[in-house]
Amino acid sequence: MVAGPDAIRAEMEELWEFHSRRLQPAVPHDRLSDRLWFSQRPPMSVVRCDDCGLLFRNPRERTSSLEEVYAQEEASAESLEALFNTQRKSCAAQARRLTSANGGRTGRLLEVGSYVGGFLAAAERKGWFVEGLDLNDAAIGVARNRGMRVRRGSIDDFEPGHTYDAVAFFNCFEQLPDPRRAAVRARSLLGPNGLLAVRVPNGAFYEYWRAELTGRRAPLARALLAHNNLLTFPCRHGFTLPSLMRLLTRLDFRVVGVKGDSLVPIADEWTHGWALLEERFMKLMLRARAIFEPQLAPWLEVYARVTTDASTSAASNAATR
Repeated sequence: MVAGPDAIRAEMEELWEFHSRRLQPAVPHDRLSDRLWFSQRPPMSVVRCDDCGLLFRNPRERTSSLEEVYAQEEASAESLEALFNTQRKSCAAQARRLTSANGGRTGRLLEVGSYVGGFLAAAERKGWFVEGLDLNDAAIGVARNRGMRVRRGSIDDFEPGHTYDAVAFFNCFEQLPDPRRAAVRARSLLGPNGLLAVRVPNGAFYEYWRAELTGRRAPLARALLAHNNLLTFPCRHGFTLPSLMRLLTRLDFRVVGVKGDSLVPIADEWTHGWALLEERFMKLMLRARAIFEPQLAPWLEVYARVTTDASTSAASNAATR
């Protein structure tokens, strides 16, 4: 047990207090999404696997319920456009990293969970032929209005009729009902030597700093978790670097790059100036530390390459579990 029901309720109160001080009183209701509340409800409790270190919510939600949550999530066009603009710089950096991990080459790219298309637009500017998958109609509409090729659906039932040079799960993999099955499916969509990119919140970071919420470093712990959208554990899985690498290597991927990072910016025009500077400074320090110790960062980005024939190996691995 990492956090029981009482601990999660305490985190919810701390999250509201934290952001209420940093946001202007007149902030629109829909601008509180992904700061004060998230697509998924807070968990009853968070537990850790003693074998691999993976954190996950207990009890686990049904797959159908989870997909309905994301499909029915409502947000105004204004808030979605603001999200696209806020994350523009971070998406451009992410596109550069993916291209570098692919040896500077571009090609056909699929992003699973593409949402408003910020990363797709950045990758297209780098020379990739991009396609996206998402469940939310409002987000898909924003991406399509910007010229992005985005389909509605999940990777489980996606049949493109061709392979990809890269498949990316950015801020999505940890929310899937079955990440392992999604990785197997992604592997079958990759061509020879194809690249898989996965960005997830670091479960080890959450576990370490949430233990400090009742100690003398509580203000720092609260800020680190809240600025990285980890307070109240609004994700389904909390991968650690060892658990994620173990998953990928068992599916015959070869890890070729690991980067520690912080969450993309969440401050906007409704954030007090001092709070915006606080977020920038804290995330700058986290990214600087992650250069030397990526496993201690709040977010992890892992790049892995196909090592054998995708179709036969993926089918073999899928049959073993």
